[in-house]
Amino acid sequence: MTQTSDRQLPAALAAALAVPFNYDDGHGIDFEPFPDFLSAEDTTDWFRAWTGNTELSGDGFRVFGQDGTGGYAAFWLIRPSRTLIDQPIVFLGSEGETAVLARDLGDFLWLLAGGFGPWEAATTYEPDWSPQPNQELRAIAERFAPDRQQLPATVIEQATLDFPDFDDTIMGLCR
Repeated sequence: MTQTSDRQLPAALAAALAVPFNYDDGHGIDFEPFPDFLSAEDTTDWFRAWTGNTELSGDGFRVFGQDGTGGYAAFWLIRPSRTLIDQPIVFLGSEGETAVLARDLGDFLWLLAGGFGPWEAATTYEPDWSPQPNQELRAIAERFAPDRQQLPATVIEQATLDFPDFDDTIMGLCR
């Protein structure tokens, strides 16, 4: 999937991102969703800055939010024959962290419902942090992905198993 002009959030993602994320002084979710995907130009500027590689474009990503430090959550458009909602969701942190968070949007909805944001799913820096499931996000996951219910740890594990080379792929693009 290489279409770069479509910057409208899928309905399921828009519904989930409309729910307020409470940081709760580090005990909640550190996530600031965007109302739309970043523009193609802004995505390219970010990806070039993140990798230090001015030869790249950001066409392979649809960025839809960030954590408080500026790490981005995005669809990674790696599956050419699949729709946007069937692409994996990844995190590229401000300090070089990388992670595949979910195999697709359905899994990501259940990750959010289980109390994890992108940063929390990608990192283990806060040993005292514990997820706080969100009933409003659970209702959205049940509405848009009822057959995909699973625990956040399973979502993360399956995504990591499906895309074990994500970090190496991204780091191979860095200069």
